Amino acid sequence: MADKNQVLIYGRHAVMSALANPSRKIIKVMCLRENLGELKGKIADNKIMLVERKELDKLVSAEAVHQGFVVVAEKLFPVLLEDVCKQLKHKDNCNVLILDQVTDPQNIGAIVRSCMAFGCSALIVQDKNSPQESGAMLKAAAGTFENLPICRVTNLSRAIEKLKKEDFWVVGMDGYAKTNIDKMNKTGKLAVVMGSEGKGMRRLIEESCDITVRLPICEKVESLNVSTAAAVVLYELSKK
Repeated sequence: MADKNQVLIYGRHAVMSALANPSRKIIKVMCLRENLGELKGKIADNKIMLVERKELDKLVSAEAVHQGFVVVAEKLFPVLLEDVCKQLKHKDNCNVLILDQVTDPQNIGAIVRSCMAFGCSALIVQDKNSPQESGAMLKAAAGTFENLPICRVTNLSRAIEKLKKEDFWVVGMDGYAKTNIDKMNKTGKLAVVMGSEGKGMRRLIEESCDITVRLPICEKVESLNVSTAAAVVLYELSKK
């Protein structure tokens, strides 16, 4: 697939969610004959191609599970941070999640899924240091990628300052922080920042936070996978 503005979507949940999204422009759907019935009424017949399994296997990576569907579609346009702020302006309690240099597409896909599961309003990433939308990311998101506002910003520090002006309290996740997340005040508008597993948040990003908190994990475990940590954090915030 030569067009950089297109993406291969595979896996039943990701495909069906993409077909149901009016904002997603579908180029074509390739499927096995036995799966044809699942596409009935979801996409125009002239966009469906019946193929052999070996053709689908060639399109996606060896470890990918396509479940008999591969879609070629245009990538979604990122949502503007200004639009997210407008949508949340009159909400008294809401959360957004900010990722600082999380680079694994599958981790980001899993984080998108957790955002949707626990009522996070948006995901914010830095455009330069975050992978573009990909099949692996959408597969890991299991159909939720189509429904979560995702903002790609040029400068995370400026995005954080913008959120502060919109009355968000910025919380940084830091394994060395003195306060446990379950002890912090979870009411109001919260913007939670998570860094990569190895490096954590960059210094300037951490200095932009109003507070840093930690997940209280067993001392024998150094850290959690970032997508696992994000799920725990978002669950904790959903209890407010």
